[in-house]
Amino acid sequence: MQYHDVRVHPESDRLPRADQLAWKIAEVAADPVAVEESVTDMIINRVIDNASVAVASVNRHPVMSARAEALAHRRADGATLFGMGPDVRVHAEWAAWANGTAVRELDYHDTFLAAEYSHPGDNIPGILAVAQQCRRSGADLIRGIATGYEIQIDLVRAICLHKHKIDHVAHLGPSVAAGIGTLLRLPPAIVYQAIGQALHVTTATRQSRKGEISSWKAYAPAHAGKMAVESVDRAMMGETSPTPIYEGEDGVIAWMLDGKDARYSVPLPMAGEPKRAILSSFTKEHSAEYQSQALIDLAFRMGKKITNWDDVADILIETSHHTHYVIGTGSNDPQKFDPGASRETLDHSIMYIVAVALQDGEWHQVRSYAPERARRPDTVRLWQKIRTVETPDWTARYHEADPNKKAFGGRIIIRMKDGSVLEDELAVANAHTLGAAPWVRADYIRKFRMLAEGVVPEAEVARFLEIVQRLPTLEAGELHLLELLIPAQDMQQNTAQGIFNFGQVQGAAAIRQPAELTS
Repeated sequence: MQYHDVRVHPESDRLPRADQLAWKIAEVAADPVAVEESVTDMIINRVIDNASVAVASVNRHPVMSARAEALAHRRADGATLFGMGPDVRVHAEWAAWANGTAVRELDYHDTFLAAEYSHPGDNIPGILAVAQQCRRSGADLIRGIATGYEIQIDLVRAICLHKHKIDHVAHLGPSVAAGIGTLLRLPPAIVYQAIGQALHVTTATRQSRKGEISSWKAYAPAHAGKMAVESVDRAMMGETSPTPIYEGEDGVIAWMLDGKDARYSVPLPMAGEPKRAILSSFTKEHSAEYQSQALIDLAFRMGKKITNWDDVADILIETSHHTHYVIGTGSNDPQKFDPGASRETLDHSIMYIVAVALQDGEWHQVRSYAPERARRPDTVRLWQKIRTVETPDWTARYHEADPNKKAFGGRIIIRMKDGSVLEDELAVANAHTLGAAPWVRADYIRKFRMLAEGVVPEAEVARFLEIVQRLPTLEAGELHLLELLIPAQDMQQNTAQGIFNFGQVQGAAAIRQPAELTS
């Protein structure tokens, strides 16, 4: 890896394009380096994982709404929508919108955590949509996804957004744009402009993940993916972007992040160096915020030792800064203790999650969040007894550069009314690469089958799994075969009044072929 010094430059100090972070990212995107076999295998795993969680959320209201909007932008040779089969096509940017919402809705796909937070699987819907519309091959898609993961993870390693209350999808717009640039083999000059545009239009506040969390949490990454598709489209037509987007005196770093005196060291692969970042990301076994994964596994283990929940005096969770301040009591969000809170809010309450995991010894993407589950009296009483605290050791392990020492768990201390104490800790989730049961291809397939059961016919499940596992050999125009077909009677649609009728509107993005470029 090569580390790039990134800081604010005043207008009087004209920063050459070649020294700008957006250009350096564009050069990585344009590098034709081969994708390693281990990376290809993991990309297939994550495509399966995305399909799993999209299928599970296909009839949830935000997903139906996004799909309704996308279906108003049909395109005969466009991209596909989750669940609607290969024959229903829409403009690529609208497929990125609808499919991105489906992937994120349950917060059940992969994660990477460092200076910032991310779900790098959010890169896949936008890159796949463009690959389908532009009739690219499976190998092209793999190259694009490898870049998307690389750029997002490298930005997440170096630049903290949440400290300034900027939503983490600000790193996603540039990474999707870069991934599409790799997919289409675009020159750095075009990818550079697309990255600048994508970043400029995808910065937003973290209020979407604070307090009473709304359905926008699922839409936010889909919006970033859609904006990235449109940014690439405009750049391919010769349109330019604000520059320097990161380093300018009125740019993102100067006014949204650490200010004019900030310095960041951003790692990026050197020319000819394989893009391996996806191997540093981790999947979710449980449908909950990633910082809760290890604590859920730990709660399963500890809950077996308690027979009467009313015998518990209090529970303390010692954990990292992020867990304490974002999903713990350090957030000072009263909604995190509200039995009537939204699913999105409960997903970001480690107090609720630990209470249910202790009692149930399992975690389910629907049952664990059901209103009747959240309002169960003994659960509410236990939930109110839980608090979190940040400890320096867990925060240091969270930020540890060595992946073999990095940890996202914590220590649970249960004090009983009789004075006895139960305590235990877990550094990483069981499914983590260093966990008790690291996930392999069979686990991703098991998760897909579990979430597809009762939704997707068995023959269609088998067909999809056969196709996706030969992704590297799919030829140009065959990527639509990655779409799943759910019977019409099982696909609910949002027919609520107030949906705008865009039926006669033609979508904007053409996503031109490189041969059509005039510059």
